[in-house]
Amino acid sequence: MLAVKNNIMALNAARHLSTSYDSLAKSVERLSSGLRINSAKDDAAGLAVRELMRADIAVLEQGARNAQDGISMLQTMEGAMAVIDDALVRMKQLAEQAATGSYSTAQRTIMQNEFNEMRTEIDRIAGATTFNDIQMLNSAGKSVSIHFGEFSDNISVTTANLTSASHALNTTGMTIAGASSARNALGRLDSAIGVKDTARARFGYMMNRLESTVSVLNIQKENLMAAESRVSDVDVATEIANLTRNQVLAQAGTAMLAQANAVPQMALTLLR
Repeated sequence: MLAVKNNIMALNAARHLSTSYDSLAKSVERLSSGLRINSAKDDAAGLAVRELMRADIAVLEQGARNAQDGISMLQTMEGAMAVIDDALVRMKQLAEQAATGSYSTAQRTIMQNEFNEMRTEIDRIAGATTFNDIQMLNSAGKSVSIHFGEFSDNISVTTANLTSASHALNTTGMTIAGASSARNALGRLDSAIGVKDTARARFGYMMNRLESTVSVLNIQKENLMAAESRVSDVDVATEIANLTRNQVLAQAGTAMLAQANAVPQMALTLLR
């Protein structure tokens, strides 16, 4: 029906044009953001799944950093142990030197002074070596928990006591002022080096364990990110095809709206 009051064709064309324009806007939004889901209305269930995955990914990333921080802490302590090792080796060398009878009292005094300085340095290193104010070389039996992942995923590292006053090293009161006392010191220093080696080895295999943990966490994160990508990321090829189709529909709708708006002009010719 030819009418001038209600242009149904124009209304119909405008409605289809609005739908095409909305679809075009959504394609532009998805391609510009790289995400298929930009709001809950795009996919409510998918959004909930994605946010849970993102939370899990964040936990895995932080857990890997926690494990790496634990490795850094153990590396700091193990580096200090290497210096303590050098000091103990030097003390044993001095004890071996003093165990022979071919040195004078004055020379033995010099050896004893250096021996005492090495022992003092061991105490200083054991007490001064910290990581974020955490001490691990001046008290035995404690543990530092390295947490990663959710719930109770953690690795506990036991501390060591490498001070000269500890029962482990037990170097307090040792003297090399005489040949006999120097020979006795050799055995005690062997025990001290063994205790230090045990603690250093324990820190070493804990570092290896933490490195394995970091590798596993990174693999888990990678797989979870791939799953999150499949849920959330836009398929660029498909969306570009949709964009092209929506552009054509929008252009056609615009042209048809212009034509529909011109139809009432035909009625005016009957009034002339």
